[in-house]
Amino acid sequence: MAYNVEFGRMDNSKIVVVGCGGTGGFVAEGLCRILFDSDIPLLLVDHDLVEPHNLIRQNFYSGDVGKFKSQALAERLARQYRRRIGYITLPYDKDMFDEDIGNGMISKGHSLFIIGCVDNADARRSIASSLNWGKVWLDAGNGHHSGQVLIGNARTPIELKEGFNQADHIVSKLPAPSLQQPALLIPPTITPARALDCAEEVAVEEQSPTINQAMATLVVDFVHLYLNGRLTHMAAYIDLEAGSLVYVPAEPTVVARMCSMKVNELMANKCELGERYHV
Repeated sequence: MAYNVEFGRMDNSKIVVVGCGGTGGFVAEGLCRILFDSDIPLLLVDHDLVEPHNLIRQNFYSGDVGKFKSQALAERLARQYRRRIGYITLPYDKDMFDEDIGNGMISKGHSLFIIGCVDNADARRSIASSLNWGKVWLDAGNGHHSGQVLIGNARTPIELKEGFNQADHIVSKLPAPSLQQPALLIPPTITPARALDCAEEVAVEEQSPTINQAMATLVVDFVHLYLNGRLTHMAAYIDLEAGSLVYVPAEPTVVARMCSMKVNELMANKCELGERYHV
């Protein structure tokens, strides 16, 4: 029997899309569709401006040129779907959602469902460094014609302990994308003179013109299944050229093998008095 992924209640959570370019722009619109009858706050984060070449393959129009990507998307989608959408025109920062609660005390931002649609190690490191209690990270990344979607909330193996509840077949702790694929946080060893963005890569045939829509569909499907309590996998790998889509199930044996742990370390312990709690 499969384990359903349940990181926590979404009642007080915000969905934050980091990166509104090739994949993120289509993710934002897809989220508006599946959240049409929901009051879950949606926030877009991106400090890049819309440029003319972005119109080829990203979710923008000629009137958006010169605007911040997060702003252009938020304003248009808010009108189209009649919902409030926030936007931030700064790079994502681990302290971005901290709140000053007075008397010199800071409340760390929590209850965030972070969807990373970025294409560089620096941005992913910022997301990973902010991952603490109450935060979930879903990361989407792609190459020429292939990509992966990864979801998790634990930065280290020790945080995975007792995450699987065998009685209820629920898992509340899964390896973060940076734990599933550590290379995501490692910058390239050779830096090109000027890195091409996704639209320019398409123009010189270094990226498929449809991979970002495919990635966005996978991301939105992950979110839809999660919100409905039916998500049973923690990763998906797609290859358009090979015509393949492979899911990685959220199962204790898979996580144990991935993180070099014993299966019994991942299982929730019970005694006659109920759940076992630790100080």
